[in-house]
Amino acid sequence: MNVQAKDLTKEAPASPAKRVGGYVILARLADKARADFLGGNVGEYHTNCPLDHMLLDWKGVKYEELKKEIVNGADNEKIAAYLDAHGTAKTPEEIKAFSDSLDAMNPYFAPDKKEWYVGETAKLGLDPATTPMFKWLEADDEASH
Repeated sequence: MNVQAKDLTKEAPASPAKRVGGYVILARLADKARADFLGGNVGEYHTNCPLDHMLLDWKGVKYEELKKEIVNGADNEKIAAYLDAHGTAKTPEEIKAFSDSLDAMNPYFAPDKKEWYVGETAKLGLDPATTPMFKWLEADDEASH
């Protein structure tokens, strides 16, 4: 298997909304980890970050465990299969509901995140009340590249 690490200073990681095996965040997490650990360039992106942990904590999988799979060359489908087989068992319906909820999540409506989110979306000319977090991240990626 020949999985390439991206140079994230030249191209963005996958959208957090991209689903692999039904899981949001997985493709982005994998792109960032490969860039960080397999000879790419992670740039200003972060691995083992709060976004990654939304998926990992929900699934009950430790970052270091998943990192081993990525470093050993697992492609995104194999990573999804790893998540299916490890941590807390989830049905396809639970995975879909989780992914759908994160896809729609908007920090504007979280009192402890609202002020931060208003500031971040303003930098990109986005309406914080109508811009879900994944759409903001995609716009931020596009503005950075």
